Amino acid sequence: MSGKNILDGVNKPDDLKTLNRKELKQLCGELRQFIINEVAENPGHLGANLGVIELTVALHYVFDTPKETIVWDVGHQAYAHKILTGRKTSFKTNRQLHGISGFPKIQESPYDSFGTGHSSTSISAALGMAMADALNGDNKTNHIAVIGDGGLTGGMSFEAMNHAGDINPNLLVIFNDNGIAIDRNVGAIKEYFAKITASKTYNKLKWRTWRLLRRTWFHKFINKITTTIKSAILKQSNFFESLNFRYFGPIDGHNINDLIAILSDLKVVPGRKVLHIITTKGKGFIKAEKEQTIYHAPGQYNAETGDLIEKDCNETKTQKYQTVFGKTLLELAEKNNKIVAITPAMVSGSSLTYMQQRFPDRTFDVGIAEQHAVTFAAGLAHRGMIPFCSIYSTFLQRAYDQIIHDIALQKLPVIFCIDRAGIVGEDGPTHQGQFDLAFLRPIPNMIISAPIDEIELRNLMYTAQTKPSLPFAIRYPKGRGVHHDWKQPFRHVEIGKAKLISEGKDVAILSLGHAGNYVIEATAILNLENIKVQHYDMVFLKPIDEVVLKHVMTNYSVVLTIEDGAIKGGLASEVTEFICRNNYHVKHIPLGIPDNFVQQGTVEELHDILGMNAAHIVNTVKTNILEKNLLSLQTN
Repeated sequence: MSGKNILDGVNKPDDLKTLNRKELKQLCGELRQFIINEVAENPGHLGANLGVIELTVALHYVFDTPKETIVWDVGHQAYAHKILTGRKTSFKTNRQLHGISGFPKIQESPYDSFGTGHSSTSISAALGMAMADALNGDNKTNHIAVIGDGGLTGGMSFEAMNHAGDINPNLLVIFNDNGIAIDRNVGAIKEYFAKITASKTYNKLKWRTWRLLRRTWFHKFINKITTTIKSAILKQSNFFESLNFRYFGPIDGHNINDLIAILSDLKVVPGRKVLHIITTKGKGFIKAEKEQTIYHAPGQYNAETGDLIEKDCNETKTQKYQTVFGKTLLELAEKNNKIVAITPAMVSGSSLTYMQQRFPDRTFDVGIAEQHAVTFAAGLAHRGMIPFCSIYSTFLQRAYDQIIHDIALQKLPVIFCIDRAGIVGEDGPTHQGQFDLAFLRPIPNMIISAPIDEIELRNLMYTAQTKPSLPFAIRYPKGRGVHHDWKQPFRHVEIGKAKLISEGKDVAILSLGHAGNYVIEATAILNLENIKVQHYDMVFLKPIDEVVLKHVMTNYSVVLTIEDGAIKGGLASEVTEFICRNNYHVKHIPLGIPDNFVQQGTVEELHDILGMNAAHIVNTVKTNILEKNLLSLQTN
């Protein structure tokens, strides 16, 4: 290798095109180490990014980006792409407040051709751009969708390929096959690709034939000859070719020379194409290769050894909500054999590993398929099982019709455990769980709850599985709770009943969910200044405790609501509607997430900006108490 650092001289894709193959290989090594070093200090997605270094370099070397578009499915494998497209010096701000996004974002760079963050959208987006060009008379520009990390288990990818197979887009789908999303891929599709990958005879012959034909009139005969090879050796239909895509591969996704060669060939092959590459998630970093789930997004680690740096190893730390959920579900399942668990590819993230290890036949990882997860849960409920369907708030959005049509309309008692509800932090606007309260509230037959702490979470889970009759949503945040002694005996929670936390004559605060802990903190501060707060933990958004609302509106002139969710549509809207419906004359101050997408930053930073923490509650109460007192003096 040369003595110079090649990455230092690469600031845009055109710089790649001046390098020879040996320099490109060196660049890949430098780029991999750059990401390892940066993510060690500033945590983010590691494994997926290390697996696509060579592919990223090859794509920008061969294609004329940004005119020729690359859509990165999910988007958490786009770090190398960002570094090579003008964001190397700003990469230290990745996922930080006012920094660059951890995902592709069209407002950030012309090279980010489409914003991504959720799975299985890339083929649809690239197909749309390809057809737009065709309608404008351009049939030569290439549009590339890079999909992997479990993305092909999502229904949208099949819908897009089915559509593409019926039209004639200039579309290249690159299937990055690494066998894992966050947890190991599941399902028949995984098994099918494993068979293709394992067929060494087929792979060797297919590649040699392709390399031979590329020097001749390959584009005229390639489809017929490769189909003959496939039929003779595999003796089965190729999934992609059955959808009218030309299929190439599988090839080694870490061989930069082979990638450049085949991408250069495919660049001039018109129409629908699939390139199947085999990669290793975490490639080049031993710990990330061996422990791929942990090193998907590992937090801080030692860049040399790979050892994790545990900031929260202090025994005084409370448990995460996810851990309490997982252990509580197992506890309930041991007593009730009707309980089953469903998750769309988030077994470890949702802490369903406890349930899976103890009851593997009652734990269903359906892959990245939220719509299926919800309707599958409906079928289980219909036949007498008690399904706990654990889905991140931001991903539950993808199954909205199924919640309405397949669950609520039929009054099927599915228990939705809505993980990562509210502000989640550094993953930014594609992952903030800000909309679930607002989109669930209008749905008839829904029970919607949010615990203030881990003990309440346990009791809501216990209540939901005793004589279930309606769909029951329990939403809880990312991060830690507030109690060390959370494992208390179960208590039944009265549905639709709020809980009085503190008594006071000056102002009333209605909280929903974990945000109530900010109110408890603020109340303690306000007590020191002799300002007394009547604080209710509402527990339920639907049905809401109208007895408490009537008492509050009758006895207080200033009422605050606080929720870690969208103000429009959630608790604030419910309270405003109650005030208007009953003609109360009170000042209602809503605290929560305004009508904006919330960018990345730590949860603490974002709650401060949004005015949701204890300090802002204190200031809001004091300001309004002062205004009330001044108004009273003027009236007198």
